[in-house]
This record gives sequence, C-alpha cells and structure tokens, in this order.
Amino acid sequence: MTEPKCCPLETLLDQISGQWTLYILWILSTQGDLRFGMLRRSVDGISTKVLTERLRSLEAAGLVFRHYEPTIPPQVTYGLSDRGKELFEVLDRLYNLAVRWYGEPPVNDPLMERPEKSPLDSNRKPEQVI
Repeated sequence: MTEPKCCPLETLLDQISGQWTLYILWILSTQGDLRFGMLRRSVDGISTKVLTERLRSLEAAGLVFRHYEPTIPPQVTYGLSDRGKELFEVLDRLYNLAVRWYGEPPVNDPLMERPEKSPLDSNRKPEQVI
C-alpha cells in the first residue's frame, strides 16, 4: 500500500503518470472495451510485460476494470471503469492540445478515431424536461 499523498492532485498524477499510462487510457476511452491482445496491438511499441504492469496499476487505482472469461483460450477484456470514464474530458483536451501543437494524426489511423460522444454519456440518465 502506498503512503497517502498530501494533495489529491498528487495522488491522481501518481496514478496516471508513467510511460504508456495516458495512452492506454486514451485508447480505452476512444475504442471502448478491448481484449488484451487487441489492446497490445493498439498500443504500438509496448511490451506485454509493461502493458500488464500498467493495466494492473490502473485496475488497482480503480480507473480500469478487468473481465476474465474462463474459456479456452481464456478471454480477458479491459475497459474504463466509471471513475476512468471521468478522465475522458481531460484526455480529450490533451488530444486537442496535441493536435494544435503537433498537427492532425493520419486520416486513416483507426487508433485516433474519436467517439461521437463522451463515454460518460452512456451512463447518464436523461434529463427531465419540465
């Protein structure tokens, strides 16, 4: 167990810092739930070991969920938890900043397809009209 941080921001930054972590969160926020193999292929250049470590860390922080299906071969799916979905707007702003600073991603890059709506929208209840 890690020691409590003096500031909530420090705790959050500790959870999402680290090589690949924000990119993994971005992929899951834009692509939805993914099986481990597809997630590994989506994060070009990451090793299986590092991806496993990052996913375990994100799961421990409550930002990612892991669904295990005991089939042959086993199916393991990862996705954003409700808490992880709250990061979408921050990730979207970082994406917009990256585009402004470094230009648009390639047109045919499926990893950079942006969802038409926030992942939070699927959990929101319709507002009542009075």
